[in-house]
Amino acid sequence: MSVITEDNAVFSAPGAVKRDDLFPIREVARLTGVNPVTLRAWERRYGLIQPTRTESGHRLYSLDDVERVRSILAWIERGVAVSKVGKILAKTESVQPVSRLITPDLVRADYSQWQQQIADAVGNFDDVELDRVYGQIFSCYTVSVVFQDILMPLWRDLLQRRHEFGQTSEWLFYDAFLRSRVAQRLLLNRELLARRVLVCAIASQCRELELLVAALFVSKAEVGVRVLTIGLPFDELTFVCQKIQPLALVLVSNHAPITELPKRLKQLAMGLDCPLFLAGEASDLAQESLEGSSIGCLGADGTEMRLRLRQFLDGTLDT
Repeated sequence: MSVITEDNAVFSAPGAVKRDDLFPIREVARLTGVNPVTLRAWERRYGLIQPTRTESGHRLYSLDDVERVRSILAWIERGVAVSKVGKILAKTESVQPVSRLITPDLVRADYSQWQQQIADAVGNFDDVELDRVYGQIFSCYTVSVVFQDILMPLWRDLLQRRHEFGQTSEWLFYDAFLRSRVAQRLLLNRELLARRVLVCAIASQCRELELLVAALFVSKAEVGVRVLTIGLPFDELTFVCQKIQPLALVLVSNHAPITELPKRLKQLAMGLDCPLFLAGEASDLAQESLEGSSIGCLGADGTEMRLRLRQFLDGTLDT
């Protein structure tokens, strides 16, 4: 019995499963959306997957392995640290439904531990420690969980307390750190597509970091992203889009929409040659007033934003 390996070599073994039942790592990555580097880390570091090995050492995955990868990903998307997923799967595969094992309190406690480490590093203005903890968090959680549930709540807390002595300096330190790291991540995917999605803040309705994080969420929809400078006049967006010819324009706002915003958005959409979307907290608040228009509301949740944008662009979700 033969199977095709990662490098198209053939592996033969007595009693091997059918060739069509084993997949090379690149195919598993395509089927699940989890890149090969992460799949190898899940295997080596956490023992979450145990693929078959060919004589030359190449990994081959069964259908059960693919489903296990999807289960791991589902738990991580729900906010469970990857280091804890193995214990959950070990219990649930033989005993009880997965949903009963992780309580909201347990998840929040894990978030709080990370936030405390971040807060300690920020309080000491320790950029080295902050960078170390930041990297560790990303080894445990998805991008949307890291920013929505761990990093940004602390950022908002410091922002609200910046009138207290020392808090402004801490917030500025933390804000600058996060902006630089998110910008680096966006830079890595700037060549993903020739035509990119433009992401722009509605003037005075979100801060730069909030804009960058929204752009990062958008980039997870497997599209190239370009962030426009904060302060761009609303009335010049049509002009800018005519020059750049983007795949879509996403406007970001975290403020309650002003009365005339839906009308202005509808007028803007009429002058664009690309789809227009609204993201951030304002999109949830304005959704009813934009119902029936050509404007898509992406929401404020990172995972939801990514899925909705992909569905809108693929034509599987109606605005």
